[in-house]
Amino acid sequence: MTDVRPAAVAGSWYPRDADRLAKQVDEYLAGADLAPVPPPRAIIAPHAGLMYSGPVAACAYKTLTVTRYAAVVLVGPSHFVGFEGVSVWPRGVWDTPFGRVPVAEDLAAEIAAASRDVIEHPAAHGREHSLELQLPFVAHLLPGVPIVPLVMGYQHRATAFELGDALGSVIAKRASPAQPILLVASSDLSHYLDARTAAEMDAAVLRRVDTLDADGLMDTLEQDPHHACGGGPMVAVMRAAKQVGATHARVLQYADSGDVTGDKSSVVGYMAAAIW
Repeated sequence: MTDVRPAAVAGSWYPRDADRLAKQVDEYLAGADLAPVPPPRAIIAPHAGLMYSGPVAACAYKTLTVTRYAAVVLVGPSHFVGFEGVSVWPRGVWDTPFGRVPVAEDLAAEIAAASRDVIEHPAAHGREHSLELQLPFVAHLLPGVPIVPLVMGYQHRATAFELGDALGSVIAKRASPAQPILLVASSDLSHYLDARTAAEMDAAVLRRVDTLDADGLMDTLEQDPHHACGGGPMVAVMRAAKQVGATHARVLQYADSGDVTGDKSSVVGYMAAAIW
């Protein structure tokens, strides 16, 4: 595995130029009008092209502005490579328009040691956008803070629960009030339904997130996996957050791609949430 993960979708899914990207991210953050929430242990954010999902993702990331995190653990789905388990990028850096973001190598190694499901599978990261679309916010708001990139393959119940338990056990040992570790689940919701049908389907996910019900969310996903492309990562992060003391969650924003395109006949659903 090379130690440098190049930006795969910079210049297409979001601006490659740092100044343009910073302006776009800042505009989305400025437009995120939220009731205050305590500093989160975890957030859930979407990962479509920034012009589509950025305004919703900004609602999750705006909750981080008063907290300094020691590390950020990113968990997203694999869209292009099918495999069993969860692929960690264990070392090196990730390129972004804002500069290179370092990997928290010791933390990555501890997470890998805590679960047999966490493996090195570099191909899973090559074209994958689910984690990369978090980095415009992470690198801009938390400069210098290292990351642990985790891409989940087949989203079985056992895999999501195993990863959640591993993350919970490691973060419980490593994190402290002075040095918290942030969990980020990357997921879009329903795909290519009309807006009314999408909102009805997505409501089932929003209810599970609002009540911090990881097991119930897994039940919902098993009934119909089309509820969310990153359902397994959401379950893992919710489960881990509860294990390290989280007791509350709030859906901060829901929207769909038609709010940007004007086409409500075929949309992708987006949610932002905070867990504390």
